[in-house]
Order: sequence, then structure tokens, then C-alpha cells
Amino acid sequence: MNAVTDAQTSLEAAERRAGVEIRTLTERTALNDARAVFDAVWPSLAGSTQIQSNLLQAIVHAGGYCSAAYVDGTAIGAAVGVLGRHRDEQGRRHEHLHSHMAAVVEGFRDRHVGSALKVHQRWWALSNEVPVVTWTFDPLVRRNAYVNLIKLGTEVRGYEPDFYGPMDDAINAGDPSDRMFAWWEVGSERAAKAAAGQTHPIDVAARTAAGADVRTVVIPEDIVELRAHDRAEAQEWRRTVREQFVSALDEGYCVTGITAEGNYVLERA
Repeated sequence: MNAVTDAQTSLEAAERRAGVEIRTLTERTALNDARAVFDAVWPSLAGSTQIQSNLLQAIVHAGGYCSAAYVDGTAIGAAVGVLGRHRDEQGRRHEHLHSHMAAVVEGFRDRHVGSALKVHQRWWALSNEVPVVTWTFDPLVRRNAYVNLIKLGTEVRGYEPDFYGPMDDAINAGDPSDRMFAWWEVGSERAAKAAAGQTHPIDVAARTAAGADVRTVVIPEDIVELRAHDRAEAQEWRRTVREQFVSALDEGYCVTGITAEGNYVLERA
């Protein structure tokens, strides 16, 4: 079985598990389904849209990616990405897909729809000979860390404080936009093992006993709920986690996984 066929099989299984049909969107009217999802999930305090329809059309026309997950013909999740280029260690240029937004509307979260959208991105990238998918994610959102590191098999390549600057949507307004960078080599053994359910949380005690130089960065159980009820404590979590990550990465540690509780594990070679 080749990589594209394997990814197609994984996608079909992910769709069945989530109870959705995921479609690649190219037509202008269909692209509006995705835009409606983004605006529902990140309502702008200024009343504007998250992404203008002409920009979304241009992204897809230029070879970018857009998809939506449907239940009974209604879009309940969506993702959009742009094609980019990066340099490898030898200085050669390679193409990648940067997944800018992925969202699932209220009432359909925690039903594996988000991970199914990512599995669709893997299939699309492999089908279009794009070797890497990248994206950013909030390091404090535990469920995102679990999906990225365990279910997908991504690497974490960097931490950027306040990456996007001030954001005006109802979820992120007033909170520094610190982000981690996910790097997903879609044809790698790491991604294939995750797709097969063979990636597991790390036992820190066992790794330490084996001689590994390990640090753990603890994050809150539910930062979204915390932000809604105690903004000051949420901001303190942001500051503490930022300090720990910036310090550890500067000292040569890298993220190798998460614990069963959902906290980050960093190791130094």
C-alpha cells in the first residue's frame, strides 16, 4: 500500500469515527461554507469577517487548500491553508502547506472532527506531493497538544511569544497570541505510526530512569474555561508557560511528547 492509498484509508476511517463527510472546496459558493464556520467560531468583536471571500478564492486559485466537514449537508468544521516554501539544512527550497485556520462549531467539538480535518490535510498534501504541513497552535490548549503530538505525530519546532499580535475575536481578544509551531512530515514513519494508533504518552519516570535529561511543562486542564471565568489566573498561566518554554528551548531542549495527564515533555540530547 503506497502513502496516498494509506492516507485515503486513514481519512475514510476518520470520517466514519467523526460522523462527517469532508470535501475539498474550490468553488466560490462552497468556500463560503468554510468562511461561515470561521466566523461562527471566532466572531469578530468589530463585526467583520475572519477572511474575506475574495482572499479565500485567491488562496485556492493559487493552489492553496480549503476543506469543510459536513453533517447532513451542513458545514460544521473547516480548514484553510496556503502554500509556502522553507529551506532545509542544505539550503534547498521545499514546498509546504501552512494550515492557517481549522475550526469546528460549538456542539460538534470533542467528536474527533478537528483531527479528521487534519487527516484530510495529510491526504491532500500527499496527493499533491507536498511533503510537510505546518501550523501554529496555542500551547495552553491541552486537547490541541494531544491531537498534534499523539494522534497526528507532529514535531514542535519553536515557540513564539505573541506571534500574531493583538487579536480582535471573542476568544483571543486581550490575551497574548503565544504560539507553538507544528511541523508534520506527512509521509514520515512518525506520521504513519500516529495514524495507526501507535503513538503514546511519555512516562517521564521511565525516561528519567533510562538516563534522559527530561523537563516537564505543566499546562492548565482547560484554559478556555479558565479564560472565561478567571482572566487573571489565565494570564499567569500564559506568563509561566512562556518563561519555561523560552528558557528550555534556549538551553537545547525540544518537545518530545506529552504525559498521560496532558503536560509537555521536553528532552535534551
